[in-house]
Amino acid sequence: MFGKYSLASIGLSVGSALTVMGFIAYGTDNPTLNLAGFFYGIPVLLGGLALKAAELKPTPYSQPTPPEIIELRQKQATDTLNQIRKDVTRYRYGQEAHLDESLKRLGLSPTDEERPDLMSIKESKIDDRYALVLEFDSPFISMDTWQSKQEKIEKFFGPNIRSQLTQGEENLIDLALISTQSEET
Repeated sequence: MFGKYSLASIGLSVGSALTVMGFIAYGTDNPTLNLAGFFYGIPVLLGGLALKAAELKPTPYSQPTPPEIIELRQKQATDTLNQIRKDVTRYRYGQEAHLDESLKRLGLSPTDEERPDLMSIKESKIDDRYALVLEFDSPFISMDTWQSKQEKIEKFFGPNIRSQLTQGEENLIDLALISTQSEET
């Protein structure tokens, strides 16, 4: 629920308001509000600043998801596909990049500098199946390396998932995770 909202921005807003209230209360000789403003406002403000420094913004959709794809998602998407979609489209804290651990375990992130960056996602229909397409900027990991890891990708994100790799412009790699799960009725 909170993943759609930046806790850092909320902390900064509330902390700033309480701190300003504390300063105003100090100037107007109101000791109760002064103490509340300083003792709550400053720690909340500092907490908001700390969260802002560790904040990872949600991955945007590269195109809106049409209603028929949403319906297909509800029928065919695996728990893993839903979890990936939810995780990368919310605010995260204390992580360097979306899917950084997954890429590391797949052998697609030898170092932080060489790690592919998840630029956007989209939901689509491939061969009448629901697909979550992860769009990576991968300047240091070649398409051949991605293809050599395709079986490992399917096992890692599976069961009931097959993958399809396509190369777009220059360093762009699209990893489509396609559901092979039968439709639930």
